[in-house]
Amino acid sequence: MAELPSGLLEACVVVGAPIDKLRDIYQLQQQSNLSELPLLEAEVLQVHAPPFVSKDTNPSQLIGPAFSRVQRRRSFIKKKKRDRAPEVLPNGETTNRSEASSGTEDISVPKDLDLIALPQLCFPGGLQLTNEPREDSYHFLVFTDLFGNRTHGVVVQYYRAVQSCQEGSVHNGHRWNSSKSRLYTPFAVCVISKSPYYNALKDCLSCLLVQLRPARQADFEDTIKEFSAKLSLVPLPPPGQLHVSFSLRPLHVFLPSKEDQDSPLIDIDLHLPLLCFTHTTLLQVLSCLLQEQRLVFFSADWARLTLFAESLLLYLQPLSWQQPYVPVLAGGMLDFLMAPTAFLMGCHISHFEEVAAETEELILVNVDDGIIQSAECLQLHYDLELCHLGAGTDVNALRSQRREWQTRLNTQIQNIALELVVNIFRDVQDFLNHEHRVFNSEEFLRTREPADLIFYKKVLETHIFHTFLRDRLNRKPDTFSRMEQNTRNRSARNRAMTESPRRPLMSDLSRTGYSSYTSPSDRLSKRLGASLPNLQHPANDTGTPISSTRPASLRKMSPDVGLKSPQKVVKVFRLPEFPPPLAYHYVQNYYSDMVSSLGKAINATLPEEAALLARYHYLRGLVNTVSNRRLDALEDFQSLYKTDSDIFPSQMVKSVVDSLPEAERLQVDRRPELKRLISRLKRDQERERALNGNGQEHDSIKRFQLPKKYMHLEEFVKCVQESGIVKDQGTIHRLFDALTVGHQKQVGPELFRVFYTIWKETEAEAQEVCLPASVSEHIEPSECVFKLSSSVKTSRGVGKIAMTQRRLFLLTEGRPGYVEVAQYRELEEVKVLKLRVQGRKETFEANLKTETELWNLMVKEMWAGRNMADQHKDPQYMQQALTNALLMDAVVGSLQSSKAIYAASKLAHFDRIKTEVPMMVPKTTAETLKHKINPSLELAAPQAVDVLLYTPGQLWVSVSVGKVMVFDASSWSLTHTCHVGNARLNCMLGVDKDQVWVGSEDSVIYIISMVAMVCNRQLTDHRAEVTGLALDRDKQSQKVAYSCSAEGSVMVWDVSTLQVKRHFRLSCDRLLSVYSCNGTLWCCSRDNIMEVWRNGSLKHRLNLPEQQKGSTATFSSILLLPEKEELWSVCMDSGEVCIWHIKDTTKPYHRVALQDCAGCYCIIKVKNQVWVGGVGRSSTKGKIYILETERHQVMKELHGHNDKVTALCSAEDRYVLSGAGKIDGKIAIWKVE
Repeated sequence: MAELPSGLLEACVVVGAPIDKLRDIYQLQQQSNLSELPLLEAEVLQVHAPPFVSKDTNPSQLIGPAFSRVQRRRSFIKKKKRDRAPEVLPNGETTNRSEASSGTEDISVPKDLDLIALPQLCFPGGLQLTNEPREDSYHFLVFTDLFGNRTHGVVVQYYRAVQSCQEGSVHNGHRWNSSKSRLYTPFAVCVISKSPYYNALKDCLSCLLVQLRPARQADFEDTIKEFSAKLSLVPLPPPGQLHVSFSLRPLHVFLPSKEDQDSPLIDIDLHLPLLCFTHTTLLQVLSCLLQEQRLVFFSADWARLTLFAESLLLYLQPLSWQQPYVPVLAGGMLDFLMAPTAFLMGCHISHFEEVAAETEELILVNVDDGIIQSAECLQLHYDLELCHLGAGTDVNALRSQRREWQTRLNTQIQNIALELVVNIFRDVQDFLNHEHRVFNSEEFLRTREPADLIFYKKVLETHIFHTFLRDRLNRKPDTFSRMEQNTRNRSARNRAMTESPRRPLMSDLSRTGYSSYTSPSDRLSKRLGASLPNLQHPANDTGTPISSTRPASLRKMSPDVGLKSPQKVVKVFRLPEFPPPLAYHYVQNYYSDMVSSLGKAINATLPEEAALLARYHYLRGLVNTVSNRRLDALEDFQSLYKTDSDIFPSQMVKSVVDSLPEAERLQVDRRPELKRLISRLKRDQERERALNGNGQEHDSIKRFQLPKKYMHLEEFVKCVQESGIVKDQGTIHRLFDALTVGHQKQVGPELFRVFYTIWKETEAEAQEVCLPASVSEHIEPSECVFKLSSSVKTSRGVGKIAMTQRRLFLLTEGRPGYVEVAQYRELEEVKVLKLRVQGRKETFEANLKTETELWNLMVKEMWAGRNMADQHKDPQYMQQALTNALLMDAVVGSLQSSKAIYAASKLAHFDRIKTEVPMMVPKTTAETLKHKINPSLELAAPQAVDVLLYTPGQLWVSVSVGKVMVFDASSWSLTHTCHVGNARLNCMLGVDKDQVWVGSEDSVIYIISMVAMVCNRQLTDHRAEVTGLALDRDKQSQKVAYSCSAEGSVMVWDVSTLQVKRHFRLSCDRLLSVYSCNGTLWCCSRDNIMEVWRNGSLKHRLNLPEQQKGSTATFSSILLLPEKEELWSVCMDSGEVCIWHIKDTTKPYHRVALQDCAGCYCIIKVKNQVWVGGVGRSSTKGKIYILETERHQVMKELHGHNDKVTALCSAEDRYVLSGAGKIDGKIAIWKVE
């Protein structure tokens, strides 16, 4: 029988004094020769580790004790060496104890268990004999191996009379005399587990002591062995909402599960530190942990040391302690405190003075001297909640009540601790470059408050922070990223969709004043700027006010807000009663009972409770694995893809597959679902090997440094992106041209340093502007001051000209005042800083002296960018123009030559477009276009928009490989990003109001939960890339979905159970899409369109029109209009729309030629219109054609993209959204007439 994977017990160890030593001391005590009882050296007496039974166990063992002496077992009995020197007894006699070693020595110890240090840790204060029995005491241990993997131990010390340890023994021909004073010796039983089940294992040991106290010494070993064997049968629950419980008389023991795959397991009382520390002390301790200082905890209670240390480390989640960690140091281990590295250790309070005197630079924390103080909103004292209750008579009911209270409190404490961590490190993500895996630490430190600098400087050098950075760069979806996303205010989300240099908004300054923004790097590359427009407002209003009145980082959270929403109902699976005699066939029956119970639980669970079903399947797969039902186990694990793929145990499944005998492999070949599982496993392993090949790159993190050598274009692009100044490659290419005007095409390190410094200094100067309230009231809350001139004389008075992303204004001298110069959209002419403004007779003139030409360039670029943004309804043009203007300023400052202005003009991108190629947007397009979104904003180059889907209130966008972005449809701001697989996504479908199905090139259908915004369910039945998804619109069968894959397979799904009801295969050249209509399915492939019955039999086939046969034209998309009995089709290489009668499919009865169209890619119906997305023939730019459904005529032709239109979707028939290829990469939002 296989060892239970993920089992509760790793080993059970008994530690105590050697029996011969006890005998000697007892004799001395009886002779009254002992003045005081000595401290003895503890030794390992027994080790019990699984497996305890096997298939070839001798049947004769079933009679008599559960574990007889002849049974093959994994146990360790401490023996004395045969060659031990003779010992001298107190009476002067000598004896050789070699006879004690007679018989076969049976030693078998788990490979990871270190027995050398264990006795000290089980008796950290020493093994002390006593004349009186003492009460049992518990403490907790943590063992860490060389790779940082932790194992956990719970120890109970309990006392037995030495006489009972020697019962029946004869010494020098006489039985022991028990009439004199008694002697008591402690034994320690240590249960070791891979998981930190401190409370559960403490309960288990409590139950063990109930059995041990009345037991005779002869039964002592067997009692512990049977206890260990029972714990070895307990499986650990998978992450999620299913817990496990079992009975160990007199208690029910409860094993909680981890909240999710990345969360820690919590089985301790997290409020204990809050009872001992003031909030100030607690923050100081957490600060020391974050700085990886050398911490030592002291307490008179050994148990308290580990519980406090574990709680504090849990407070820091998802940051994890990477340094040496020994929460309990025995008295003989104090040398560990001399280690030069950071560490976290615990000592008895009696060593406090010694440690303080002998070592320096340690942080000594006296746990016992803390002040008990309740934190706000937290009920820390359980008894206060019981005032209104009567006396409990059921101990297990009382324990359950207490456990629920503790779980609720632990969740609240976790939330508060996590909020602290999020607020400390929220801004880190603004200084990361994901593409090059760079963290700009200097810029991050410059934005910190002066009082916090020392703390952050130390933290940035720690292993904790390095791991945290790696997780951020890998976009790990952990509790930190979820809370950071959920507590980000709306303005921050809006600003995240437009890219501009870092500056504080006027609204931020009005809340906090300028003092927080006087350091020069508060603003390097954060994508702030104009908020996105609300489409209900006029088109020219590109800003929305910020409603928040407090920074998100200071937002107060209720401790009742769960780490993950919505809160799931927790279920507890009760294990069957343990089999009394632990023999092989009894254990097999026990596992069979457990499989049967799990089967009943699965059958009683509704399909909608997929997460709970997944936990039951996981546990059943676990039990089937250990009882050698391998194929059943694989079937259970296969079902995890459809219920919750996050908990899929890849390594365990790989082990099961590798262990399959030949006969079972043949059975796998006859079971398609298992064949799919194994092929998927191999594919995942190959991908993992490929990733591990790049593992160094995956884990690497660089700190930004200024270059030390000359850079060609490619190196320059990388350096600028790493610095965070700008990401867009086109802009960086123009910057390179500007900096290399008049000499060879490479940028030297000194020139870049000067350019970088001036960029920073310009930011700092703008930050130091102090605008009085009389000035700031004229400025929009979303505006920032980006550039300020020197004091100049103008036609409107003397002062400094200020440039924001919306306007120019004059900050008058003397008593500071505001004089409006112009909003960029109101400018009519810009000529050497003579500005003519709409509606004003007089021009604005300013004598900027040496700055004149630079300001002229900047204002013209801002003017051109404003015009482009207004015409194209795309606020990003304005942000690009702003970046160009500020780069001009830095270039002029860094070159300081006669060619500086000419060099800066290389960056006048929009002004050049306006002058050389006037880009007037056609009137029809301008009237219909409402707004644009750039989903590729964080990327160095645009990516094609592959799929668009609208669900109520949300827009789903697929870009890049496996990336799904979700936008709020009221503000068009990004709210979530999900990553599904590593391949291009072909189609999306909203199912059941709470799911989005996504078909991928890797042949998987991924299911995203709209509520949790996670993807943890997959449909893996297809064998080729999934190209189409459809829902049955028939009201009688809302729960049916269809999917098709490129090789011609069509599958019919029961949406509630995610089971394939039917599947069939069509003969065609690349199946593209599937649609359900009036009881039949319409399937579009490249060479034909098929109408098939739901059982898969062909009803009609439409071939390419005669004129297009033989050409390169292939079908790309179809549209069904059942009310008109029409089918519309478009082709990839044809500018023609074909309209067919559904009942006469021999040829299209009408064709509509689209003007200047080289091909069409998508087609949708909105109201009484049909929208077709394609590409122009003459300009290769994207075009959208709007046709009438009645007269089949083109109503409008829209020009909104610089690349082909690849995707269309409708938002409630009010708006149409179009996505374009990778040259453009944007989404346009059109108003439907």
